This record gives sequence, C-alpha cells and structure tokens, in this order.
Amino acid sequence: MIDNYAVQLNSGHPMPLLGLGVYKAIDESELTHAIETAFANGYKLIDTASAYKNEDSIGNAIKTLDVPREDIFVTTKIWNNAQRLGDVEGAFNRSLERLQLDYVDLYLIHWPVPGCFTSTWSQMEQLFHSGVARSIGVSNFDIQQLEELAQASDIVPAVNQIEFHPLWNQSELLSYCQEKGIALQAYAPLARGAYLNRELLLEIGNNCNKNPIQVGLRWMIQKGISVIPKSTNEERIISNAQIFDFELSENEMAAIDCLDEKYRSASIPEDLL
Repeated sequence: MIDNYAVQLNSGHPMPLLGLGVYKAIDESELTHAIETAFANGYKLIDTASAYKNEDSIGNAIKTLDVPREDIFVTTKIWNNAQRLGDVEGAFNRSLERLQLDYVDLYLIHWPVPGCFTSTWSQMEQLFHSGVARSIGVSNFDIQQLEELAQASDIVPAVNQIEFHPLWNQSELLSYCQEKGIALQAYAPLARGAYLNRELLLEIGNNCNKNPIQVGLRWMIQKGISVIPKSTNEERIISNAQIFDFELSENEMAAIDCLDEKYRSASIPEDLL
C-alpha cells in the first residue's frame, strides 16, 4: 500500500518514499548539517551502510535532531566480507553500536555474495524475529537471486534496493518485486546527474515549473518506489524534497519510461567481479 509519503512494507512497517543517501559522506559536521537540513525539509529516512564508514557520525547526528525516534527511519547494510565470515550478528551489533540505536528500521544484504547470501539471510531472520531489525531486505538482487532466496526461506524481503532512474528503469525486476510484495527502493536515483539535460525531462519540467531531477524523482515515487538521493549540499537537499506538490500525467510517465537505456552509473565491488 502506498500513500503520498510512504509505502507499507510486508513487515507491517511504513517506509518513507523520500530518504537521504549518505554514501561517501564522512565529514561529521557536513553530515550533521545535511541530516538536519533533510529532516527540516520533510525527509524521514537515512540510508547508510557499514561500508560507508559513517555510522558513528550518523549516530551522533541523530542525537542532535529534535525528532522522536519513531519518526526516523534508519537503514544500514551488511558488507561482503562479513557475509563470507558468517559474522552477521556481529556485524549487525557493531553497526547498531556505532549508530547508538536500540534497533534499525531496515537491515539489508548490501550485495548478493555467491554462496553466502542465503546463509546471511537465515541469520538476518533471527535479527528480524528479535525485533532489533524491524524489517530486513536485500540490495542489488536480480530475479534469479530473489528466486534462490525464496527457495531457501519463507520470509520475503521487505525491500530490494537497486540502482533505478529514468535511464535504467529495470521494468522486469520492478514488476517481479511488485508481484511478490517486495518494495523497491532506488539508489543513485539521479544517475549521477546523467539525465540533467535530457530534452524530454527539461520540457516536462518547464510545464511543471520543476527541474529534470525533480521530474525524475517524481516519476519514481509515482511508481511507488522509495528514493534516496545522496547529497550534503543544502540547496540540493531542499530541491530534491520538492516532489510532492505536483503530479505527472500518464502520458508523461510513459514517455519517461521510454528513456531507458540500461545506463549503470554505480560500480560493482571488485570482489564480486
């Protein structure tokens, strides 16, 4: 179920449609200012990972917010080496300690490490059942990997976080996840700025008095996809949040669908290549 600002996960918890990505943001004062700006402008979700090396700073920043804990949705992820070591509980507890939290709202398998991710998922189920991870999910999983997970477990991932934007809409994976009750969340939703000057998005933006990035983000949330644009720039954080006061027509949505060129802007970890 989707409302104007959140999608209801299969775990029973709502996940905001707009969140702040913090990949590569390691300066604590800059990160604190970004999070304060985000929450002052309607964001309710922070997406991090153990691999980002900023969970400590995020934990400190959360303590400065004048926001109830239940109104802050925190996502973090387990990295590949911890999966290979089978150290799921240890990795989770270290993340929780760095974040200075009693629970996280969403814990994800960052990448589907071959031969490891089904075992990782089994251990994550225990975190879910104990309540310290309110929802569990995956990231960068394709249909085959999701099918493999389904054969090994009765617990369906609450979320699949993938690269998704107008230049790579992964329509088949989107349809599969929607059919299975898996919420999709888009990282790199701005494609590192690759569609900033696309004529179609400029034209639609002119009609809506919006910029192409806002049009692209709106296109995603109208599909029920949560977006986590990464920025520490105050102006861009505010601009990226201005996507709930207009609506794209069916024709505009379909036209943006046609921009797909399977453009990957994010890299795959070297240890998976």
